[in-house]
Amino acid sequence: MFNRDNLFGSRQPQQPPSRSPQPPQQQQAPPRQQDPRYRQQPSYDQEPKGYSNGHTRAPSAGRTMELRPAKSPDNSFTFGNLCAVSAQDIPPSHEGGDTYLLINGSYVLSARPLPTFPRGHISLSDAQRTWMQVALTDVVKVQSYDPFSSGPQSYLGSMDVEVGFAGKKSTDVPYDQDELAQAFVHTFRNQIFAPGQQLLMDFKSIPMRMTVRTVELVDIGSLKASGGAQQMTNPQARGILTQETAINYFKDARSPINLKGSTRRPAANSVIRPDFKFEDMGIGGLDKEFSDIFRRAFASRIFPPGLAEKIGIQHVRGILLYGPPGTGKTLIARQIGKMLNAREPKVINGPEVLNKYVGQSEENIRKLFADAEKEQKEKGDESGLHIIIFDELDAVCKQRGSGAGGGTGVGDSVVNQLLSKLDGVDQLNNILLIGMTNRKDMIDEALLRSGRLEVHMEISLPDEHGRQQILKIHTAKMRENRMMASDVNLTELAAQTRNFSGAEISGLVKSASSFALQRHIKGGTVAALSDDVNEMQIHMEDFMRALDEVHPLFGVSEEDLERAVEGGIFRFSPHIDKILKNGMDFVNQVRSGTTPLLSVLLHGPRGSGKTALAARIAMDSQFPFVRLVRPVDMVGMNEIQKIQHLSKVFTDAYKSPLNCLVLDNIELLVDWVPVGPRFSSAVLAAIKGLMENKPPKSRPLLILATTSERTVLQQLQLHFKAQIAVPNVNTQQELAHIMEASGEFEAQDIPRVMGEIEQTVGSKSIGVGVQQVLLGIQTAMQDEDRPGRFVEVMCEGIADAG
Repeated sequence: MFNRDNLFGSRQPQQPPSRSPQPPQQQQAPPRQQDPRYRQQPSYDQEPKGYSNGHTRAPSAGRTMELRPAKSPDNSFTFGNLCAVSAQDIPPSHEGGDTYLLINGSYVLSARPLPTFPRGHISLSDAQRTWMQVALTDVVKVQSYDPFSSGPQSYLGSMDVEVGFAGKKSTDVPYDQDELAQAFVHTFRNQIFAPGQQLLMDFKSIPMRMTVRTVELVDIGSLKASGGAQQMTNPQARGILTQETAINYFKDARSPINLKGSTRRPAANSVIRPDFKFEDMGIGGLDKEFSDIFRRAFASRIFPPGLAEKIGIQHVRGILLYGPPGTGKTLIARQIGKMLNAREPKVINGPEVLNKYVGQSEENIRKLFADAEKEQKEKGDESGLHIIIFDELDAVCKQRGSGAGGGTGVGDSVVNQLLSKLDGVDQLNNILLIGMTNRKDMIDEALLRSGRLEVHMEISLPDEHGRQQILKIHTAKMRENRMMASDVNLTELAAQTRNFSGAEISGLVKSASSFALQRHIKGGTVAALSDDVNEMQIHMEDFMRALDEVHPLFGVSEEDLERAVEGGIFRFSPHIDKILKNGMDFVNQVRSGTTPLLSVLLHGPRGSGKTALAARIAMDSQFPFVRLVRPVDMVGMNEIQKIQHLSKVFTDAYKSPLNCLVLDNIELLVDWVPVGPRFSSAVLAAIKGLMENKPPKSRPLLILATTSERTVLQQLQLHFKAQIAVPNVNTQQELAHIMEASGEFEAQDIPRVMGEIEQTVGSKSIGVGVQQVLLGIQTAMQDEDRPGRFVEVMCEGIADAG
């Protein structure tokens, strides 16, 4: 016989002879060539004296006996997973240890010969008979069993065991899995176990029924390094339980037993692919966001449940993804389910929850959590993770009392139901609710607190590196199939797509593809393709044409700004250069983060070019977000609508890393008039509040405002951190500079104009706005006598200004 004492150590001295051996101390395994198992199969006569581990084979090796099942003599056999046999049928070894018996050719048990046990019988407990499907009236075939007959991998590296109460006696006190595993090894050490085997164990005076789910077989040299072998469910896969065997417990769904999480084994709902790359799943530009989501929501799920319990923390049960449309919030939520050992996520849109029947909307919410509640009751902490994706969350989770749901209170009831499921009396620890919205401000505050949707992650517009990642994703097929020309520079495209969302970059690629397809359509038709269609490639020119066609929703309002500087900037005075320089200084002040919120007022006479200068400064800033707000944009709006419009403009301005707002004619935005109701106090208060409200961190904002009524703003107490005065065209030299720069006059015309103006008005002072000068030039272009007509218009303007 192969002696396992040399491998496991001798039994503990306090071990009673009638019980199973104590857990041995693992010693270093002998080299393979020195292991007697690999030289020959030893016989019992060859076994050295004193060479025993408490188990031995029956002396009558190879002989089959027929025995009748009987009840166990006492609880030491019932709860020790031992069967009693007569010492006359199977004599004990000279060491008096237990022996391995193969029953009915399929089941292995440890047998203990007793002198007082009746001959022709073998005791089998209820769990053992259930496992073997044997009744007390049956006859079983018994023969000796050699545990090493199946090969060197005869030891259990690990076991998965299902546990529950065996009778009516139970307790609500949670069981420590590690303590239960130590007791299991202590009680059943050196016994042989196989998948499907059932046994009973007395733990703290409470009978427990256990069923072996899977086993992992290893050789003696791999015991301490177990975990790399495959988990087996074949009933013929048997192994010897050792002190090094890892026991993994799982709750019996039919039993009310409560198990504490193991501090050794990872959770059943843990992340299974820590090297998961979301770029491979079609998501780019969100490396930091995913890192934060992983740390806040999933890091605690990697570790064993018992370790998280020791720290005293609970898993995050809710994440809110918010941000501009098209940034990939829904796509992120879908891919999160693929990185976890979880079921297919349940996806529901907010409006789908609402139902016209009373109570049905709340029932729809309960159905989302029904599967998670059922598994939580059955498996406890070993329950798998249930992911619920709630798109358009703001559709049904508006602030309670706001009238959402048509005044019927349905919206409030849905919010109440969702709150109770996420963090009510019966807490669920196996759910992860991922909500998505473009309007975080509309969601009920109770839903956003800790314990519910506690992780708030803004999915903002991608930066240049992120846009390059997204472009690579959307052009991957083109590059793989050589449909994209070599002149396409994705780095340059990423630089030119400022404030593009992921969806808008996808639209850009589609637009570029459409231009490439158009080249291969025969002239005069939209259906016939040219013969060289197979050689089609998408060039950089196609992308540049697409940039003129696809514009970002949150970007630079280029058309409005270009119209504001349509005539160009005439640097007729050193003051103009100084204004532009000071403006760029303010831009750099905001860009550097020195001043996260800076408001600058450009004031001067009407027509002096304030809007054009503000627009030029904004365009030269190269900020990703530049928006021109004009009084004409709010024509027909009442006070509430104007306030909402201004609030949305400022909210949009917080979504880019650098933002600039141009408030043109700000006195008209507050409805100021010189007579009658002078201004709108509500709109004025809103503008004051928005201008003084600091933007979010790392989202600096530059506000450029223009006005022709500086004294009015002072009376309204509308203050700015900096002011720039914009002058009129005051001297003849400045007027001559504009006439020369326009290119519409001959050189000899300029002195004539100056002389006639001075003669008509009686002064060399001009004192009109640059817009009046440009209008005069445009009017004079329609007359044959351009200088004469220009003099008439300018004299009228000077008279009006005076």
